[in-house]
Amino acid sequence: MSLDAGRAIALSLQVAAWCTAVSLPLAIALGWWLARREFRGKSVVSALVFAPMVLPPVVTGMLLLSLLGTRGLLGPWLAALGIEIPFTAAAAIIAALVVGLPLFVMSTRAAFAAIDPAYEELAASLGDAPWRVLWRVSLPLALPGIAGGAALTFARALGEFGATIVLAGNTDETRTIAIAIYTLLDRPDGRGDAAALAWASIAISVLALGGYELLVRWQRRRLELTR
Repeated sequence: MSLDAGRAIALSLQVAAWCTAVSLPLAIALGWWLARREFRGKSVVSALVFAPMVLPPVVTGMLLLSLLGTRGLLGPWLAALGIEIPFTAAAAIIAALVVGLPLFVMSTRAAFAAIDPAYEELAASLGDAPWRVLWRVSLPLALPGIAGGAALTFARALGEFGATIVLAGNTDETRTIAIAIYTLLDRPDGRGDAAALAWASIAISVLALGGYELLVRWQRRRLELTR
């Protein structure tokens, strides 16, 4: 079985980017909803959203496979539509999304909860519609938390292993950095390449978190100038 390190890095970056992009609107909506609204069953919704954080990733992968697999709960309907998810690149994205989304939601919920409601109430009293209040007031104030959630989600998706190997498998089309490292460590002569991939993963994660820090500093300076 051949192993292309460059392809593994490229695939991991694609998976992490797609996971972060798809998670962004979901995390903003769920974070705002959990921070700003009280409703019956809120604890149940929170438990479902954050469950992947406490479940072993392999268990999360098994649950996804039982849902999306050919013999899973949704398998027959997906097959009827010509959609095949397990052991594809899409499966790697879905696995990373399910595992990474709770981190994003936790960050956005904390960001929205930290906003003084008086700012939103003032904007609403001036005639702004709820969506304009969210767009012009809440989102700018929550931006550092949203950016932090995005960086954490990207880094988490980049290092995802357990759920991915169960749902996506270990093929040339689905072999991310983490799976490639696992595969190389199983070879007598693979430790050097595994170490190189590990350092590449560390470097990418540090760059992502460094970008978040720069964005937070820029946002703070911008807010200070507007005061």
